[in-house]
Amino acid sequence: MAATFTIFALFTTLSCFCLISIEAGGSATPGFGTDLIHRDSPRSPFYNPSRTRSDRLHAAFRRSVSRASRFSFNQPSDIQSDLTSGSGEYLMKISIGSPPVNNLAIADTGSDLTWIQCQPCTNCYKQNYPYFDPKKSSTYKTLSCDAKPCVALRDDGTSSCDNNSCSYSISYGDQSTSGGDVAEETFTFGSTTGGSAVVPKVTFGCGHDNQGTFNESSSGIVGLGGGAASLVRQLERSISGKFSYCLVPLDNPPTVSSKINFGSNAVVSGPGVVSTPLVSKSPATFYYVTLESLTVGSKSISFKKSKVDGDGEAAEEGNIIIDSGTTLTLLPQSIYDNLESALIAAIKGKRVSDPQNLFTLCYQSTGDLKVPPITAHFTGADIVLLPTSTFLEVEVGITCLTMIPTSLDLAIWGNLSQMDFLIGYDLVKQEVFFKPTDCSKQ
Repeated sequence: MAATFTIFALFTTLSCFCLISIEAGGSATPGFGTDLIHRDSPRSPFYNPSRTRSDRLHAAFRRSVSRASRFSFNQPSDIQSDLTSGSGEYLMKISIGSPPVNNLAIADTGSDLTWIQCQPCTNCYKQNYPYFDPKKSSTYKTLSCDAKPCVALRDDGTSSCDNNSCSYSISYGDQSTSGGDVAEETFTFGSTTGGSAVVPKVTFGCGHDNQGTFNESSSGIVGLGGGAASLVRQLERSISGKFSYCLVPLDNPPTVSSKINFGSNAVVSGPGVVSTPLVSKSPATFYYVTLESLTVGSKSISFKKSKVDGDGEAAEEGNIIIDSGTTLTLLPQSIYDNLESALIAAIKGKRVSDPQNLFTLCYQSTGDLKVPPITAHFTGADIVLLPTSTFLEVEVGITCLTMIPTSLDLAIWGNLSQMDFLIGYDLVKQEVFFKPTDCSKQ
């Protein structure tokens, strides 16, 4: 994506019996969190009961490929939020403005600047919720050109000035665009203490001209990436640079939600925890890590570069990004080919074709189909993936490998490969932590 931002967002008010105030950029606080609800879950307001499980899965898989193309580029207390699952994306409860406006937001680690569709809409796509009206909020404030957030956005080519008013313009790799005013507003999140965490003066984009492939269920973008404009960077001092999430597998009951936490509750510790360094690369939005190899049984598939004179070089640092908004894991073609060959040799089953022509390794689903575990070897962290995440019944009677090849320069570790792991990001220590766990009990 040309502007290195990607994700759509909707916001919702959370009932609160007590309010906690968090200063964006303020001193460290206990943290906050909420549920993450999969967009295709019956708990999601966008759930369509007429669509089959296969319909929903394939829509999510197609979005993985589309999303990858977008990535192409030549304060107060504990905050916790539910993540509602949907079409491979996770909706986060949140609210904006004073008084707060109800909505949902897709949480994404591959985006920085948060923006929503705002009145007056000169060119807005259709959405299910009313457009945000800044005139009805007592805490809305547009930023001047010399404001620090505007200067920071201008440095990466996102913002510009007109009559000393800061504006933004973003173009995505799939030709979608958003433009409008850069402003400050109050955001409200659910809290693990049972109340609400109020965060004033969050920099975001108030979009008046937005078009492209955006979905009606989304009213904008919420950024949890590593760039300076992202929500986690704005809250970095208040949350000590920490956030974590735990994604439940797709087949869990609809009453079970994934969780996202910020601050002290986001610390990942205890038995079984492993960590790998975050690698600083451009663009800063993405969370780059180094995947050294994959193992299938005793067969190792190396990411290391080969040398003509013998020994292989180390794997390129930061050769893959962790992305919560992409469903599938996308691997370089040569690595994928070796992985597929190792799996074919290990699996005893009848191979079949994917009717949707997306997956290249599929088997007839039978009760005795046994798939070997795949171990991902990141620098300093070995992670054994769940067979239920690496192979998924995409249609009745057809089970496919949920890793696919990509011709793009950017490899992506998708959210299916992250399920039933508590994954923590520490932007101060520059590390990502993994802990195998039952996310339905978090």
